[in-house]
Amino acid sequence: MKAKILWVEGKRADSPSFVSDLRRKGFIIEIVPTGNAAQGCLSETGADLVVINAASLRSSGERICQVIRTGWQKLPILVIANPDRPLLKESCADVVLKLPFTSRKLVNRILPMLPVVSNNLLQSGPISLDLDRRLVRCDEKEGHLTPRLTLLLKIFMHHPGEVLEREHLFRQVWNTEYTGDTRTLDVHISWLRQAIEMDPRKPRYLRTIRGVGYRLDV
Repeated sequence: MKAKILWVEGKRADSPSFVSDLRRKGFIIEIVPTGNAAQGCLSETGADLVVINAASLRSSGERICQVIRTGWQKLPILVIANPDRPLLKESCADVVLKLPFTSRKLVNRILPMLPVVSNNLLQSGPISLDLDRRLVRCDEKEGHLTPRLTLLLKIFMHHPGEVLEREHLFRQVWNTEYTGDTRTLDVHISWLRQAIEMDPRKPRYLRTIRGVGYRLDV
């Protein structure tokens, strides 16, 4: 799967944009003009990396960086800085590149910041599941799953927005028609929520449909 970069950039003509070069190299670039727009995009679809072109915004980019850090602590951030402006605090961004520099140098700094993924990866909204490594990422959370939890999440990700009945989940995950004891399924759902939800007690993605089953809302 190609890496997705959220690119925060203004419309200043005197600041170079590297977006076209990165797209030609296979990166998926989502461009937003403000920090608020970046927050909205991250909440909806997520990203592997955020690039803040502070030079195009005629600012240090520190405010946007802090806003993103508040909600997505583990998300890597690269800032393109104008040499004529004060640089960011080191704790804010992972990498600060001071203009001028080439597209090649930018790519060389981006690649080590991206997560290592396999070709066998599922993506549904902000949730990504590496089936080979049984690694799940959602928003800023990341963790490894057991084989059964991986299969359970895979089923939900193949049917986003659909209510999956308990009987169907038991057949697919446990290969049984017996649904007399629902605690096993309930416990596994609880574990999945701990892996993907910011607040497992108030799930945003994996919702209970009373009397029927569960639904993945992404």
